[in-house]
Amino acid sequence: MVPLLWFVVTSLKPTADILSFPPRWIPKTVTSRHYATILSNPSIGRYYLNSFIVCLGTILVTLLLGSHIGYAAARVRFRGKNVLLFGILATSMVPAISILPALYIMSLRLSLHDTYLILILVYSAQNIPTVTWIMRGFFESISPELEEAALIDGCTRLQTLYRIIFPLAQPGLASSAILVFINVWNEWLIAQNLTISEHMQVVPVGLYNFIRDIGVEWGSFSAYTVVSIVPVVVLFLALQTRFIEGLTAGGLKG
Repeated sequence: MVPLLWFVVTSLKPTADILSFPPRWIPKTVTSRHYATILSNPSIGRYYLNSFIVCLGTILVTLLLGSHIGYAAARVRFRGKNVLLFGILATSMVPAISILPALYIMSLRLSLHDTYLILILVYSAQNIPTVTWIMRGFFESISPELEEAALIDGCTRLQTLYRIIFPLAQPGLASSAILVFINVWNEWLIAQNLTISEHMQVVPVGLYNFIRDIGVEWGSFSAYTVVSIVPVVVLFLALQTRFIEGLTAGGLKG
């Protein structure tokens, strides 16, 4: 919390106050010049749009696949299930930099380089294991008797899943969506290397470009950082109750 507060304070300081020593927590004067500087950049709107498109696409794919895999892991019994689940989880532990050359070559050969699709596919592969484990724990906390009652009443397995289980699993889905959004929104390495043109780049890459073009001008840099984390803060505040419920329920079993 302290670094975030420092960025907010620095973004409101005149440049002279930022460079003064000793540093002051409370600025003598407040200015919005740094925010005006970054918001006047015509590219920032495009960075935001690209980030939202990639985040939403990744959330849809990861929730669709991760929730179904998690449900199967919670309800279906078969030999070697735990080994398979730990294998799925292990894939999320592979450092992105170790597979980046392969991703780069693959994106070129498939003509997906510098597209939304390659980012969505890569980020989905990274986040599906996490969503699977969260949803598995959440589904295990839901009594199987509810499904048995629905099946007795004539519902099929899919109808039971979509009409009974998924509505009850909304906190788990919400917490998974928030985690995926944060992971994707803040990711820089893959986005930097798999996108070239400015109209396809996302917010973290835009921040890197900002530093590269003008150097570290701390006032504008802090303002850009504050603006870049606003969507994450707003999303968390809007869904914080479901987020806590989902993580708590998902941690009861697993």
